[in-house]
Amino acid sequence: MLASSPSGAPSILHWGAALGDPSEDVLAGLVAAQRAGVAQSALDQPRWRGIVGENASGFTGLPGLEGLRPGRTTGAWAPRLTDWSWAVDDTAPDASARLESVDPEAGWAVMVELELTREGVLRMRTGVTNLGPGPLVLAAVRNALPVPARANELLDLSGRWCRERTPQRRPWLLGTHLREGRHGRTGHDATLVMVAGGPGFGFRHGEVWATHVAWSGDHSAYAERTPEGECLLGGGELLGPGEVVLAEAETYASPWLFGVHSTGGLDGVSERVHAWVRRAAPDVTRRRSRPVLVNTWEAAYFDHDVAHLTALADAAAEVGAERFVLDDGWFRGRRHDRGGLGDWTVDPDVWPRGLHPLVEHVHGLGLDFGLWVEPEMVSEDSELARAHPDWILRGRAALPGEWRHQQVLDLQVSAAYDHVRDALLALLDEYDVAFLKWDHNRDLVDVAHDGRPAVRGQTLAFYRLLDELRAAHPDLEIETCASGGGRIDLEVLTRTDRVWPSDTIDAVERQRIQRWTSLLVPPEMLGAHLGGPVAHTTGRTHRLAFRAATALLGHFGVEWDLTTISAAERAEVAQWVALHRRLRPVVATGRLVHGDHPDPAVQVTGVVARDGSEGWYVVALVDTVITQSPAVVVLPGLEPDRVYRLVSAAPSDHSPSVGLGATWLDGPGVDLSGRALETVGVRLPPSAPESAYVLHARALDAMDG
Repeated sequence: MLASSPSGAPSILHWGAALGDPSEDVLAGLVAAQRAGVAQSALDQPRWRGIVGENASGFTGLPGLEGLRPGRTTGAWAPRLTDWSWAVDDTAPDASARLESVDPEAGWAVMVELELTREGVLRMRTGVTNLGPGPLVLAAVRNALPVPARANELLDLSGRWCRERTPQRRPWLLGTHLREGRHGRTGHDATLVMVAGGPGFGFRHGEVWATHVAWSGDHSAYAERTPEGECLLGGGELLGPGEVVLAEAETYASPWLFGVHSTGGLDGVSERVHAWVRRAAPDVTRRRSRPVLVNTWEAAYFDHDVAHLTALADAAAEVGAERFVLDDGWFRGRRHDRGGLGDWTVDPDVWPRGLHPLVEHVHGLGLDFGLWVEPEMVSEDSELARAHPDWILRGRAALPGEWRHQQVLDLQVSAAYDHVRDALLALLDEYDVAFLKWDHNRDLVDVAHDGRPAVRGQTLAFYRLLDELRAAHPDLEIETCASGGGRIDLEVLTRTDRVWPSDTIDAVERQRIQRWTSLLVPPEMLGAHLGGPVAHTTGRTHRLAFRAATALLGHFGVEWDLTTISAAERAEVAQWVALHRRLRPVVATGRLVHGDHPDPAVQVTGVVARDGSEGWYVVALVDTVITQSPAVVVLPGLEPDRVYRLVSAAPSDHSPSVGLGATWLDGPGVDLSGRALETVGVRLPPSAPESAYVLHARALDAMDG
């Protein structure tokens, strides 16, 4: 709800639960009821934070706008915006407002866009135009949304490589809780969301407000509670010193700040965001089912023996895969991770006939073909770096320290950008490539372009490169991977079809990582792979069924040398692939749900069909449970008054139970209402740690016969 403050500046009066259809008198009463008195030792008019949070108006929290005009003595560092024009369109499915104001003395023109989408997602961004005279150096353009004071607990996420998306909670006290990402990419430690709510909110309960900054470069996200009583969730692009200098008439547009309110806990937030992403994602994502893939990395690494890879493709087809992805190691000079990046031509020493024999064999098996690339990076040991050392992004004469034996290619150099684009287009033109796994394996540290911080320009060049490739090849699918989950945000999700949440496919770690990454990412876009018995990154050993069940409710893939396993194991993999393909339509269109369980060892994840006719659940035990058998497990999200038959749906005998007696799991199933499944739940037998149950609930009125 937008309203005018006493000064005439617009402000967001309410963002949260719907207020019905209030009359004009009621709306006027709401505005009047929010007017505060004048405090002692304060400005002599009521304090009311406007839409941009101006310091000139007396707001002393993080300002929405900061800048500098070198040499100016008045109106220099921030505007004072008094006369606003409003344009509101509430006739379209996505209601919108455009708010504009000018400070002639400071030479700022400010435009704020608000959009309330049909899914219930609020989007906000701010544009600044330099009216002159002289350059305007922007320091910060932040967007913020107000939340009520009763939201006094915060949840955000942190993490690291191979342990992305680790939740952390705290009381929301006075002051600013500020999270900054300075990686040149979204970052493994980035908080996907900043959530405020009542104490103890969970996935299925509590009123919550969540925000997200949709930007793939340096950024900030914050929660601020001021001594004067404002409670704000906000963020924006984190600008380096002098990174954005606007010439006269030039405009800067901030990233979108997304806001979502839910009275049904975190699952309510995810439901709205997932619906928006599914509509905003590339067309190929919306119209094509997510093919089961086999990726070669943990099966072959850099050992690109053509006979072995051909046999692996045969095994992939045997288990029911639909896509074969050739990972790192196919291009010139790439026998290890210390060279070759930038030389995006097929290595003739390994592939004397190019990739054609493998691609033709894969297509002959009925699979499509995918390829790993890392276009933004360059190895010092590469023909490209030797020919064009000036194309390497750096902040000084000396190169930055190596990171995984690589540097960053400066895509703001037009010739470097053209080289990468043309090399990728040449590959896509020569080979029938359906999918690119797009990696980004280092942070941007100690880098500049033309003497200024380089992150913003590099990020925009990355977006432009994706857009150009899509325009040339509309059916191409792209995965965003950055050492795993280092570049996941809503802006990159509008340009890609899949995310790689983490470089670890250890099933215990993935249960946690996928749980929290899915706050933002719909399950069908969440890459989830069945790996080998021993996890590459942790050394832990898990049963095949636990590994497969962990990947079941995502975009399923296999990253395991299927040529080395027994016929029985290959048959079991085929059963899991078939099960995923059976439930894949529900994953791609349904609602993702999570059970709030009192024991942190028990993770409950489900997808429920949009029409409520069925639900699929994975109950994973990631540790030993506190009690002899797991506490009762609730299965949420089904229609309360429909009756469902609940059965164990694991395609193979994974034997998680260590109990001695038979239970309902051993029979034809039990019939329970959706209300009973969510409020009473079901009991599981004593079970081994690091195991999982797959349960299927099917409405009796939707069953054949």
